[in-house]
Amino acid sequence: MSACDKNLALLGKATQSNLVENPWSAYGLPYNAIDGNHNSYFPDASCTHTTAQSNPWWRVDLLYKYKITSITITNRGDCCAERLNGAEIRVGNSLYNNGNSNTRYCNSRFNVSGRYVTVILPGQGRILTLCEVEVYGF
Repeated sequence: MSACDKNLALLGKATQSNLVENPWSAYGLPYNAIDGNHNSYFPDASCTHTTAQSNPWWRVDLLYKYKITSITITNRGDCCAERLNGAEIRVGNSLYNNGNSNTRYCNSRFNVSGRYVTVILPGQGRILTLCEVEVYGF
């Protein structure tokens, strides 16, 4: 990461495949992963959370195309860290098929351009929880 890189996710718009049900739904909003708060304790409402489903995903729209240099994910810390095993990070300019053809794995170095950053968790009965997603670039 160079001195010119900044966390682009802070100004983006986040969405996810679905939302954990009450009484926890207010704690698991997609925006929580780009709020700048690295707190990994889910009950403090700074993490995302989906229900169990096939191929859950979370996405940030950076609103513009940027050159992405690195992405860092803060995982849930109070339990369930293994849920993120196998997660893929996709960067690109398309929403098609959670599209974005450049796939990397957590805490990866990138050298790609894109508007959308998607974290997808392949498999059935998976729950996706992210406590912070930082997308650096220019």
